[in-house]
Amino acid sequence: MRLCVAQTRPFTGEIARTIEAHLSLINVATSNNSDLILFPELSITGYEPTLANQLATTPDDHRLDVFQRLSNTHTITIGIGLPTRAPAGIHISLIIFQPHTARQVYSKQYLHADEEPFFVAGQPFTDFTVDNKAIALAICYELFVPQHAQDAANRGANLYMASVVKSVNGIGKALTRLAEIARTYAMPVLMANAVGQADGEECAGKSSVWNAAGVLIGQLTSTDEGLLLFDTDTQEVIAVTLPSASM
Repeated sequence: MRLCVAQTRPFTGEIARTIEAHLSLINVATSNNSDLILFPELSITGYEPTLANQLATTPDDHRLDVFQRLSNTHTITIGIGLPTRAPAGIHISLIIFQPHTARQVYSKQYLHADEEPFFVAGQPFTDFTVDNKAIALAICYELFVPQHAQDAANRGANLYMASVVKSVNGIGKALTRLAEIARTYAMPVLMANAVGQADGEECAGKSSVWNAAGVLIGQLTSTDEGLLLFDTDTQEVIAVTLPSASM
């Protein structure tokens, strides 16, 4: 099985433009025989809490139908980040598209204190499978909550994938923690981060893959958009950088 994390540069609030950029990266992933691609936190709108209420939508938004079509056509699982509306408020969500399957939603269960004025917490999510491997999802701050990774391990997750937006100041702690999760629970860990500006800070990039021993085996740059592909059978990692993808 080949898993892929995408490193993107947000077009803040420009949903149509961002969807087109996502589609280009998905096409690169499918041309590299990827079975799954995961995007950074709130990748479709950019991570902008003050704009979340304005930009939030529902998981069945027809603008997202193109992702289901690509999933069906190329037999690929796609995870995109989006603020979603619920009766209690706005969630930070990942929308999961799998071939010929109803789309699933994972909404961030553990919010950072800075997010609480803008978002509400989601509910526990049953891990989805790709090629009979159970995949646990984490959204940014959740990776620092010990119970989150422990719960994933208790459920029997085979892989841990984190969708984040980490700044230059925050990336070091995230890299250390994700390596610890891989090592503690003996499962590969992948992280998708953004580059460019988000919420007034510079995103750090460095989307990464760790093996089940917690050893870093692949990492993108801090500036370029691109993909990091991990073959779970061979342990091979392929980096595809796309310096002009945001032009």
